[in-house]
Amino acid sequence: MATVRTSLDTAASAEDVWSVIRDIGAVHTRLAPGFVTDTKLEPGARVVTFVNGMVIREPIVTIDDEARRLVWSAEGGRTTHYNGALEVSAKPDGGATVVWTADFLPDDLKPQLSAALEAGTRAMQRSLDALAK
Repeated sequence: MATVRTSLDTAASAEDVWSVIRDIGAVHTRLAPGFVTDTKLEPGARVVTFVNGMVIREPIVTIDDEARRLVWSAEGGRTTHYNGALEVSAKPDGGATVVWTADFLPDDLKPQLSAALEAGTRAMQRSLDALAK
């Protein structure tokens, strides 16, 4: 199983960042506009449309407010298995760090998923940095 991990640091507070991430129906407006163009909620899942037109159903595994951790899987697309997690931690000097981890099969999708996670992380960086202003 392949793993891709990205991270970002922002001056926005961990509480504000977590508020955006845990709002699972607003990925396209609050967290990663420009990377995600639409998000629809279904019982236990969200359906995400990406800028490239791909539509993925993402069952929500957990929203852990205490750990500030969101975990989801994915149905559709090119993976046969996908597990994603976003974790928010407070920085000692203020601000927050966000780590996005994706575990998936098949392994040979790593270059494409690495590029996708990097693009998504850049979109999140813009949105989360705007919270600090």
